[in-house]
Amino acid sequence: METGKTKTVTGIVASNSGNKSIRVTIEYKVRHPKYNKYMRRRTKFAVHDERNEAKAGDLVEITECRPLSKTKSWRVVRVIQKAVQA
Repeated sequence: METGKTKTVTGIVASNSGNKSIRVTIEYKVRHPKYNKYMRRRTKFAVHDERNEAKAGDLVEITECRPLSKTKSWRVVRVIQKAVQA
C-alpha cells in the first residue's frame, strides 16, 4: 500500500532498542535470477515509536517519513496485532 511517495509496510517488532525506538523485521521473497527459486529475505528497520506502544513480537504497520536520526526514517502507524505472552 503506497500513498504518494511514502511506503507503508507491515513487519514484526524484533526488539525495543531504546526510548521511542524499535527494530522491525520485514520479510519478503525474491526470485533467484538463474534458478528461478523464491528465496526469503529479511530487512531490519530502525523505527520511531512516539507512544512506546509496540513491544517485541507485535505485528506493526510502519511508514516512511523524513529522517529523524542517523538511522531512523520510519515511524509506527499502528499496532495491528499484539504478541502472545506465554
